[in-house]
Order: sequence, then C-alpha cells, then structure tokens
Amino acid sequence: MNKKQAAIILTLLALIVSMGLLATRLNNPLYVQGTGEKSAISLKGNEKTSSNSNYFVEAKMARDNRNAQALQGLKTIMEDKNISQQQRDKTAEQYVALTMATTHENKVELNLQAKGYEDVVCLANEDKVTVTVKVKEKLTDKQTKEIQSVVMSETKIKNVEIQEMQ
Repeated sequence: MNKKQAAIILTLLALIVSMGLLATRLNNPLYVQGTGEKSAISLKGNEKTSSNSNYFVEAKMARDNRNAQALQGLKTIMEDKNISQQQRDKTAEQYVALTMATTHENKVELNLQAKGYEDVVCLANEDKVTVTVKVKEKLTDKQTKEIQSVVMSETKIKNVEIQEMQ
C-alpha cells in the first residue's frame, strides 16, 4: 500500500467516524423502549441546546457532505474510460489534494480540541484556512498564535483566518 492509498483510507475512515458521531448527535432524543407501560427513557440530555452548538454540527456536516460529493464526482471521472489519461491524472491529483485537505481539517480540529477548545470547525482551501472556534471570552494573542501554529504545522498554509463564536 502506497502513501496515497493510505491517505485515502485514513480520510474515508475519519469521514465515517465523524458522520457516525454527527448522526448520533442529530438523532436526539434517543428513546429506549422497555417492556412495561410507557417505559421510554429519554437520553436527550440538556434541553437548552444553543444555536452555536448547532452551528458547529451543521458546519461539519455540510463540509463533510460537500467533500464526500466532490470525492465521489472525482472518482467517477477517474474511472470513466472515455476520459483521456491526462485528464484522469489531473483528476487524481485533485482527489488526493481534497483527501489531504480533509485529513488536515480533521487533524487541526482534533489538535485544537485537545488543547482545550470546546468546539472547532476548520475549512481548508489551497491557499487559506478558516478556523471557527467556540470561546467564552475573546481570544488572547497567545491563543491566536497557538491556533495559527497548530494550523500551520498541520497544513503548511500561512494564511489563517480565525473566527470566534460564543
């Protein structure tokens, strides 16, 4: 297995796990039916779900869906026998680039959450990375530099935009 195949497999695995987590979050309330009369147990948790938490869940889902559709479209082009080899090679490069961007986004999010940020959404393009962070107070210069450092170490992109949400 070469590096490209490993990267694709890891990205697909990350997408599957993230979609499973998102599906679990969005399928609340979860009811467990017992054998007795009206013995449904709600595992819904806190009734007060802020719109900001929904933003992070929805943004991740939209990004993952967009990436999955793009990857599927690129894969279809690569498998088409009527397309020239040159076009298939270009498409394969785009496929790898999108796969790597997705991997970088997930790594940035995980690293920032490990550093104590509650919720993070990362969107990486070829020349810019946008990070949206859930914070209680305005980010300090130290936190901003920490976020930029994580993004640059994972993506090698210096153009970092940080958005704060409360």
